[in-house]
Amino acid sequence: MINEVRALGFEYAELGHGTRLTLLEGVQEAVAAGEIKISSLHNFCPLPIGITGPAPDCYLPSSRDEDERQRAVRHTLRTIDCAATLGAKFVVLHLGLVAMRHYTMRLLDLYGERRFDSPKFQRLLEKALAVRNKKHQKHLDQVYRSLEEVLPRAKEVGVHLGMETRFGIEEIPSEDEAEQILTRFGTDVILYWHDVGHACVKEALSLMNHEAILNRFRGRTGGMHLQDFTPPADDHQPPGLGTFNFERLAPFVTENMVLAWEIHPEWKADQIVGGVKRVQELLHKTVTA
Repeated sequence: MINEVRALGFEYAELGHGTRLTLLEGVQEAVAAGEIKISSLHNFCPLPIGITGPAPDCYLPSSRDEDERQRAVRHTLRTIDCAATLGAKFVVLHLGLVAMRHYTMRLLDLYGERRFDSPKFQRLLEKALAVRNKKHQKHLDQVYRSLEEVLPRAKEVGVHLGMETRFGIEEIPSEDEAEQILTRFGTDVILYWHDVGHACVKEALSLMNHEAILNRFRGRTGGMHLQDFTPPADDHQPPGLGTFNFERLAPFVTENMVLAWEIHPEWKADQIVGGVKRVQELLHKTVTA
């Protein structure tokens, strides 16, 4: 894994939520040898025992089932400790979801049928937001409880937490919830984390605008997951193969941000390297695999 990252020319890597425990020893050796630096880990990393593939939402910090919420907390603490051991700056978090019917994929189906300006699309969107608004607080309160348990450890070991943009209406945090979390806990440890693909999905659904949210969280954004995107929901593409204009990000990138590429492993090196270099030059920042 590390050899592949280095072969693409990256100095830093993010360890994803599909990283098995058996791979960590090799990563630690590569870090110690100076072969790679680790910028960030995506929760949960390493994979929880019994989970066989990438599953960042296998345990929800928003769950009203206390056993599940505690498992989410326990494995988040484990990820934080792993990040500290590897010298990583950030742990990227999914914060869960609101227990409700899944409206997002139905809306994306309508979008794919070019019915995004139809009365049916608008009615479904309004209903989804109304249902979410009615049910969200009890799950947000559970997120608060979970963060209260993990933030002290992160602060103790010098690791920041990035709460990631989510693409589904059902998921936490919404833009306003992200604001509430930062207001409640401050920005010493937890920051906003902008996922380009997820934000593009919400932009397609008229729920978010890249410039607006990045301006809202200017000075409070820890990093970004970079990827190209084709509407309505085809993300994790190499730059240049989708339709996203990376110039939109340039005014908001700062020297301290972590910029990590999230590209599906099916893409080949020659489809990735050239586009990444062009975006890197555009953003004037070293990027991470």
